[in-house]
Amino acid sequence: MSKNSQHVVRSSDGGWAVKKGGSSKATKHFDTQQEAIDYGRKVAKNQNAEFYVHGRDGRIKEKDSYGNDPHPPKDKK
Repeated sequence: MSKNSQHVVRSSDGGWAVKKGGSSKATKHFDTQQEAIDYGRKVAKNQNAEFYVHGRDGRIKEKDSYGNDPHPPKDKK
């Protein structure tokens, strides 16, 4: 996990948690994944960080970049 990132992951208590990349402790716990996504996305935007949403199996199912993207899109819209 990148240190400048926020991750929504399954919590050991059955809920969902938002963790900073490289940290073993959760920033905040939630009952639903959607609540965790909403909170994590706000934190990532405020910190200009990468944002990852992990599924129940732990695999990344969604990601966004709110900072200096190392691979920005080539097309300029």
